[in-house]
Amino acid sequence: MHKAVGAFSSLLDAFKMADVSMRYSLFVPRAYNLALSLGFQPGKIMPSRAFCSDESQGYPIILITKHFGTFPFNHGMVGGIVATDRHGPYAHHGQDLILIQASHVGYDPETGRFGTYRRLQTENQNETTNCGKICGALDWYINEYEFAKTNILLKLEDGVHKIIIDNQLSNIDRQQGLILKLDKFVKTDDRGIPIPEVSMSTSKMFNALPELVELLGHDKWTTGSTTPIDHALYPDLFYFRHITSQEDEGSDHLEKNLINAMPYIVYSKWPALAAAQANTQVEFDRTFRSITLDHAYTGKKVLFISGLNVDISPQKDQIFPLTKFIPWAAFVQDENGNQQTWEQAELFEKLMQQSEENPDQINLEEAIELMQGFKEIKLPF
Repeated sequence: MHKAVGAFSSLLDAFKMADVSMRYSLFVPRAYNLALSLGFQPGKIMPSRAFCSDESQGYPIILITKHFGTFPFNHGMVGGIVATDRHGPYAHHGQDLILIQASHVGYDPETGRFGTYRRLQTENQNETTNCGKICGALDWYINEYEFAKTNILLKLEDGVHKIIIDNQLSNIDRQQGLILKLDKFVKTDDRGIPIPEVSMSTSKMFNALPELVELLGHDKWTTGSTTPIDHALYPDLFYFRHITSQEDEGSDHLEKNLINAMPYIVYSKWPALAAAQANTQVEFDRTFRSITLDHAYTGKKVLFISGLNVDISPQKDQIFPLTKFIPWAAFVQDENGNQQTWEQAELFEKLMQQSEENPDQINLEEAIELMQGFKEIKLPF
């Protein structure tokens, strides 16, 4: 199996999954106790969540409310993007601040697939995409990749390795689309334009570079017939251009986060999982920098935890998903402005050092019943 190289490949590979995942019912009390270990004061901690708006994120929000004793501030937008312009209002709502950011991805334990989730409130409890924003953003890129996989053909002709490339794919001047790194496929001139051996109506045939033949393997080339390059179109061999808004935290912010990682995402076994993973990593880096620059956090204790929510589809008799949390990184600031960043292994270790018991947690049913028993207050209008 080809191992992809590059900055984003290295970053994605750094995100450990199975060994650090934990049930949300264990993560939240550990996060609460971690905050206490940093000097956070019970009753004065204001949680905030930067989650997608999907109903599948409700269970984590309920657990945060239960363990921190207050409903968390809403810091998130669709896709798990952090609304950094809400830092100021949020910081005014509490003495000690814990922000949890997470992209999310569905998981169906029956099929072993990531990217889908059973919607209990639909007529037939259908499975749909999850996260819908991420999966919707991926569709265009996956379609471009599928087209390229079937329209780059390999052929062995008189012992010479040939490659046939669709005219659209060999056009490096396109404003958007999957753009091949043609200098890794065939010989090009000084302008990077490929030099064809034969021009046909919808494609061109080239002599393949020896390096490409070695990369793909000699068994991919057959005499007398053409073979699609298929999944041997490795992420190192192409990139994407797509015309989107470059506005920060706008409608295309998610794609802006992902486009450089897209070759690795579309190539992966589970694109929705890889995309949620990459988005979490980019959002942590972006958000922690915005926190350090925002004066609203001056003099405040801050714990910012970033990770991935895996929404395991509800099975029979289950109301909520068995959501798991996969921590990625954390940023910590004390009231004196001292700051530190914890990488994944260190964050996981610190969480695992905490008790799963939280004596300060509230009983939500009792709290609601208590509120119902208070005398009604009439509004003055």
